Amino acid sequence: MIRREDILSMEYLKKTEFTGSHQGMRYRLEKATDDQDRTVLRCTVWPEPFNFVKTPDEKKTTAEFEFAEDGVVDAVAWMNDRLFADREKWENASGNWDGYSVRE
Repeated sequence: MIRREDILSMEYLKKTEFTGSHQGMRYRLEKATDDQDRTVLRCTVWPEPFNFVKTPDEKKTTAEFEFAEDGVVDAVAWMNDRLFADREKWENASGNWDGYSVRE
């Protein structure tokens, strides 16, 4: 299970994205702007083994949260929901090496 303590501070997220992984699921949190020009915390998850840039968009799932401490807590809860709801995807992630076409 991912914990709030696993994610760096809001001060860090104001400056750059944060990435991590847990049990075959990779994740990225970043400061972003939504369709209404509001600052949000964008959270994306995808199966291992590749990084955010090399993983095709269709393999990623994204949600947006308030860009505040409460938003980080909500993002952590959402990632844990994804971790349990899509458990088979993460458990089989190590077999993805041959199933991806790596972009140049």
